[in-house]
Amino acid sequence: MNTNSLTHSLPSSEEVAIARESGRTLSAYLHTQPATQQIDVFDDKGHSHPVKIPVSALRLLVDILTNIGEGNAVSIIPIHAELTTQEAADALNVSRPFLVQLLEQGIIPFHRVGTHRRVRYLDVVAYKDQIDRERHKALDDLAQQGQSLHMGYE
Repeated sequence: MNTNSLTHSLPSSEEVAIARESGRTLSAYLHTQPATQQIDVFDDKGHSHPVKIPVSALRLLVDILTNIGEGNAVSIIPIHAELTTQEAADALNVSRPFLVQLLEQGIIPFHRVGTHRRVRYLDVVAYKDQIDRERHKALDDLAQQGQSLHMGYE
């Protein structure tokens, strides 16, 4: 995935502290101007370079900083990205062989690039959303059954 920015290691304690502070500071400015914000970036000689950034990108940056500030590793994947089977398996937190079974059974659509399978990120997210809905429904059904059988869930 050449177009992705991936961070796989956990942030250091210094990075966590910087991310917390930066996230708080940036979020304070998100409400001041609806379309864009200008920030200054300083080069190694101390010269300021103004950069205009869409507020939508700043919101994403605040989300990233918030996660890093909580000690989480962050991965950014473009919505229209195509994933390898390993990347898709990682996104779903399943093994690659299990993902390949889902692909071959037609549960998640894919296409081939040469001999390699590629999966659209949107299809991976749709599958995850479907599984999450089914899981929540099953849990709701179990809770309802427990209540109807007076199993102490009243």
